[in-house]
Amino acid sequence: MDLSVPFQLAIITVVAFLCQWLSWRIKLPAILPLLLTGLALGPLWGVLQPKELFGDLLLPGVSLAVSIILFEGAMTLRFDEIRGLEKTVRRLVTWGALVTWSIVTVSAWWVLKLPLGLALLFGALVVVTGPTVIVPLLRSVRPVSSVSRLLRWEGIVIDPLGAIFAVLAYELVVASGQDGAILHTLWLFFQTIGVGAAIGCAVAFGLAELLRRHLIPEYLRSFLVLSSIIGEFVLANGLSEESGLVAVTVTGIVLANRKGVRTDDILHFKENLSVMLISGLFIVLAARLEMSELSQLGATALAVLVIIQFVARPLSVWLSTLGSSLNWREKSLLAWIAPRGIVAAAISALFAERLQQNGVPGAEKLVPLTFMVIIGTVALQSLTARPLARLLKVAEPAPRGFLIIGANPVARAIGAALQKNQYPVVVTDSSWESIRSARMEGLGTFYGNPVSQHADQYLDLVGYGKLLGLSPRRELNTMATMRYRLEFGEQNIFSLPTQKTEKEVKHEVAPEHRGATLFAPDMTYARLASLLSQGAEIRKTRLTEEFSFQAYNETPGRQVWPLFAIDPREHIVVFSAEESPEPKAGWYILGLVKEDAAKEEKKAEARAEAAAEKVAAENKSEDKNESKTHKRDEKTDTKKGSKQTAGKTQQN
Repeated sequence: MDLSVPFQLAIITVVAFLCQWLSWRIKLPAILPLLLTGLALGPLWGVLQPKELFGDLLLPGVSLAVSIILFEGAMTLRFDEIRGLEKTVRRLVTWGALVTWSIVTVSAWWVLKLPLGLALLFGALVVVTGPTVIVPLLRSVRPVSSVSRLLRWEGIVIDPLGAIFAVLAYELVVASGQDGAILHTLWLFFQTIGVGAAIGCAVAFGLAELLRRHLIPEYLRSFLVLSSIIGEFVLANGLSEESGLVAVTVTGIVLANRKGVRTDDILHFKENLSVMLISGLFIVLAARLEMSELSQLGATALAVLVIIQFVARPLSVWLSTLGSSLNWREKSLLAWIAPRGIVAAAISALFAERLQQNGVPGAEKLVPLTFMVIIGTVALQSLTARPLARLLKVAEPAPRGFLIIGANPVARAIGAALQKNQYPVVVTDSSWESIRSARMEGLGTFYGNPVSQHADQYLDLVGYGKLLGLSPRRELNTMATMRYRLEFGEQNIFSLPTQKTEKEVKHEVAPEHRGATLFAPDMTYARLASLLSQGAEIRKTRLTEEFSFQAYNETPGRQVWPLFAIDPREHIVVFSAEESPEPKAGWYILGLVKEDAAKEEKKAEARAEAAAEKVAAENKSEDKNESKTHKRDEKTDTKKGSKQTAGKTQQN
């Protein structure tokens, strides 16, 4: 099927988005549908022809894209995140990688009958995991923070090291039989790391100074960093092959941990760019495969995959985590997750082409073998990692909790109602009196400013997915909604409205900065506080076929303001001025209910009558008891008198 270049590019872009969206809907890592789609569009249906589409630009373009993805991943690595786990990370990317390399090399040489040099190269290729596969998998699996951080650090740091291992193995294959081949390989190893680290540090410190001194305008900051990363990658590779990945990784880690340098906007731009690059790369690289090459591998290749998954990875993790603070559950999940990604695919294609030109036997198997490992590990772990994490109880809880800005009476009342219905709540405030009152009511608390650096470090948001700005200070609500917009998602950010007057309209915060308007346009903090002080209560009401949502709102003798709706699956929806749910039978409504004055008086009278009846019943019961006691005493006195009379008679 011959399609025009623009049409093929459009197909890649649209299909990549659909795969990402589908993975989000079905809660699976995007890499699995991306790989399957690439195989379908390429070797199966012949819609995409990457070699004809990109020509000689394919592999260089893939390398540049990988460098950007790796830099973005390195920008998320902060040393304070792995405090206490530093030794485990070092072991995973050194001894753990060497164990995996050795086991895969031996199995490829023994099971697949590959030449030893080629088996060594294959082992080096499948050592790497990488952010292209780890980050989407973690987004779906959501393991506990210790496992998540270890996997991210391992995946990003191991990428350049795996590339270096592959270069060393390639040099050994090419230089086999020559004098000094091993010494040349060792020199190449240290040269690659040295050149990459030096260039990476130089670029990082240069960028840090430019950004810290504000010598670059805001709209050019991301452009500066992107162009610098591409430039240093090409420069480092020109000086020493595959040192470019080391350079961009070092630059990202140094920038992320450099004090006084704001990188949030750069990281946000790079995250969006990385999602697009990862999506396109998986489709393109999968589409350039030949199904005949995969089908010729046979059962022996599957045996190697089994050894990688069930022998090499568990042994590597066991050795790397000896003496660590991880428990056996965390170690088990860590031993299961190690999907192979883009770096392995890109480097295998590059070296296979060179080895085939040099006439190395078995070189044609390198790419299909590598892709077999990629597809196998990605498919297996994408489908099983989340259920395994839940089974081992090392998966983060679903983000059903609420972060509430403010610990005032209104926030405490709403928080208590949510917590009573099994929705976790943490209230934040800088007022110790308010925090103390919240703790006395059994609510989760954070004492401090929710947008402070202290909160970034110590406010644990695992299991929390919505923000309610309930502070009477609208500026604090606005800052909190802006700070947590990316973390929770725009659709999960809410704040109270402020009372508008003609003079105050020009002082209002723009809607895009304050999130959705909580409950109703006129439901300000002052009104909520007033209603609660007048006796209004937050109650839970079940809707039925006979008692609909309309009937709930129109119940005579009371006023209601719906706050939250809970569907039969216990998914909670917040009522807002912009969008209100349409609850049906079987739903529950958490609403603020205020009885009318007459009805309140009747209820008060009924309560008073009930109390009076209770007192009367208690008094009557006491009277009966006294009467019984009196009669019992009379009988006792009568018996005593009879005995005394009988005694006197006997004496006479």
